[in-house]
Amino acid sequence: MSDSLHQRISADVKTAMKARDKDRVAALRLVMAEFKRVEVDERIDLDETRILAILDKMLKQRKDSLQQYRDAGRDDLADKEAYEIAVIEEYLPAPLSDNEITRMVSEAISEAGASGMQDMGKVMALLKPFIQGRADMGAVSAMVKSQLAG
Repeated sequence: MSDSLHQRISADVKTAMKARDKDRVAALRLVMAEFKRVEVDERIDLDETRILAILDKMLKQRKDSLQQYRDAGRDDLADKEAYEIAVIEEYLPAPLSDNEITRMVSEAISEAGASGMQDMGKVMALLKPFIQGRADMGAVSAMVKSQLAG
């Protein structure tokens, strides 16, 4: 189990409980419950990379829900999702700029010796540990495809 991030969130749950911050406690407990679910389902101890992947996925789910609630005029539910997004984002590393991502993609392509689309998996495997939680993996994937294609 990852010490730093997992322990930090766990400690923040206790701090929020002492402060009687019900919304924050609820949001952090959702995160902790997801960690526990993954550990039990996959019979693994979470490492830092996996924790970032879980937080990234939770963030994406909430952003999708937020948009759906806004479109449906459910501002009460949208506000709850927006709050959870803000809490989750506190634990993710600073997002990478487009220039940083482009540079990392180029470096990974040359490091992998990639010459075409068949090397996409190798390039993504090199990038993922450095980019997870710091950039939209779909956008990164599209950038790798465009650089490999031409």
